[in-house]
Amino acid sequence: MSATGTPATGSAQAGSGVAAVVVAAGRGIRIGGGTPKQYRRVGGQAVLTRTLAALAAQDAIDRIQPVIAADAADFFQTCLEELDAGLRAKIAQPVEGGATRQLSVRAGLEALAGAAPEIVLVHDAARPYVDAPLIARAIAAGRDHGAAVPGVPVTDTVKRVVDIAPGIGRVHETPPREHLRAVQTPQAFVFGPLLNAHRDAAAQNLDAFTDDGALAEWAGLSVVVFAGDLANRKITQPADLIEADRAFAAGTTDAPAPGARAMTSYVTRLGTGFDVHAFTTGDHVWLGGVKIPADRGVLAHSDGDVALHALTDALLGAIADGDIGTHFPPSDERWRGASSDQFLAHACELVRARGGRIDHLDITVLAEAPRIGQHREEIRARIAAIAGVPLSAVSIKATTTEKLGFVGRAEGLAAQAAATVRLPEVDEPA
Repeated sequence: MSATGTPATGSAQAGSGVAAVVVAAGRGIRIGGGTPKQYRRVGGQAVLTRTLAALAAQDAIDRIQPVIAADAADFFQTCLEELDAGLRAKIAQPVEGGATRQLSVRAGLEALAGAAPEIVLVHDAARPYVDAPLIARAIAAGRDHGAAVPGVPVTDTVKRVVDIAPGIGRVHETPPREHLRAVQTPQAFVFGPLLNAHRDAAAQNLDAFTDDGALAEWAGLSVVVFAGDLANRKITQPADLIEADRAFAAGTTDAPAPGARAMTSYVTRLGTGFDVHAFTTGDHVWLGGVKIPADRGVLAHSDGDVALHALTDALLGAIADGDIGTHFPPSDERWRGASSDQFLAHACELVRARGGRIDHLDITVLAEAPRIGQHREEIRARIAAIAGVPLSAVSIKATTTEKLGFVGRAEGLAAQAAATVRLPEVDEPA
């Protein structure tokens, strides 16, 4: 059912690739005040305006379906008018939400069903910090796996308890936190199975699922967790509104990591890495996550991808967290023949776990052969996908050594890399 009093806006073509449901029907009463938090203003604009703008600015998203409360049409219209006309054209007429988040999401999905997208993102209106790399990772994970949710490592020890008195619980279990993730949005799904899961739950009068990943699990779908972003915070408490107002007013959407004190700015770090492997018998080499035909292979414990190894070390250097051998020791048989994309993905997750941003990745391959010119764009695209960064943030070059040294004698190949990242700078206590 469409929210009354709100004029229709743009619509996408039937069967468009990616749509987003933005859940904005909540009352936001925990934050205090008479206005729901999604309509409170931060940096001069409503939270919902900023969330819609962040999604609508992505070329990959064709249509956005807002879900609002029945009495919020005027609030929503104000948000809509704050958007640039080009972004506003992607916003579909809002529909009325339900008494629970799950019912609201289903209302949004049903509104999209007539022109069903391939992939649907479900995003909370109160997460205005969502950025392009996170959205790109969500869409890619949804396409690759069918059901995917962003998550960040849990840094606190978590206890499962059994209540024994009001406010008192006895510890039942302490799960290893390395296996725990705090889940965020946008969550990404192939559209049909998610809609069917919502309909099945409704038919069984189940409406208490707090996120769509949990509902998908209940429906028997396999759900994966991809790298989230600590900066992608949900506005929940009054302090969150204050911080968001300060961040957006200053022209940055960078939010502090939970628990950080006196965060004043982001500091740029540059890390470098280098790797080398000798040639051996074989018919291919791996470079930048791409298998390249060659008249020889490389001698290595893993797949010997010098580009990804150097880049992994560059990222680890930028955050001062050891090197690739520290995290993936060659003495560990788990990494024998391993694909190096997981090494790079791990380093990227460590950067994001610290609230960091990856700005640029630059690699130079040193080799007489194989030539990488015809593979350059494929390598750039593969690295961008692994790292969750725009293609424009990845550069790869190649050079020879003018017949000098082991590279010049064609005894092996090498790569050097540089990674530029931004990390939150925290004032340390005296």
